[in-house]
Amino acid sequence: MSEPKSKVDSLREWVVEHKLRAVGLLWLSGITGSIAYNWSQPGMKTSVRIIHARLHAQALTLAALAGAAVVEYYDHKTGAKHDKYAKYFPVEDFNKDSN
Repeated sequence: MSEPKSKVDSLREWVVEHKLRAVGLLWLSGITGSIAYNWSQPGMKTSVRIIHARLHAQALTLAALAGAAVVEYYDHKTGAKHDKYAKYFPVEDFNKDSN
């Protein structure tokens, strides 16, 4: 029997499977948190608060996309992608002679 997965392993697996959804959620939480923080700062115009929130969320999104690219590269280097898609594209089908 295999051991049950830890929460960190389950979270990592979900992020690997849903990279763009994870980036979107990170963007949403980043802009929400930045707006909440900027609204607590007195003396700023609303337009400046919104612009700052967008810039913070954009920087966070770029970092998340870079992280997703690193995960994708790591999966490609270790062959995890090959194993994942091998069941959909059997190698035997591509090795047949067309004689």
